[in-house]
Amino acid sequence: MKHPKFIITSGGYLRLGMVTLHRDLLMAHEQCLGGGFYEFDYTANRLLLSGKSFDYGPPRWSKVDVLWVPEAYGDVPIVYRDTRGDELNLTNCFTIKYY
Repeated sequence: MKHPKFIITSGGYLRLGMVTLHRDLLMAHEQCLGGGFYEFDYTANRLLLSGKSFDYGPPRWSKVDVLWVPEAYGDVPIVYRDTRGDELNLTNCFTIKYY
């Protein structure tokens, strides 16, 4: 069954998609720095990332220098909520570039 999942690649790319497994979001020769699930928080007008990948674990944000985000999300704040419920505003924490 497909679910809305995301990963962070070793190159700092945020990749989202409706997939069965997180590894389905990886391209050849890429490494994964963790992942989780995503949803659109329409009330707060933001992209909410949460949880962790069962295959790769939670995102290792400390390994990311520049976060590469799909251009379609250029005007949307991005927030990560960890398993404890703490939120990290990625838009404020990282240099964001778009692809």
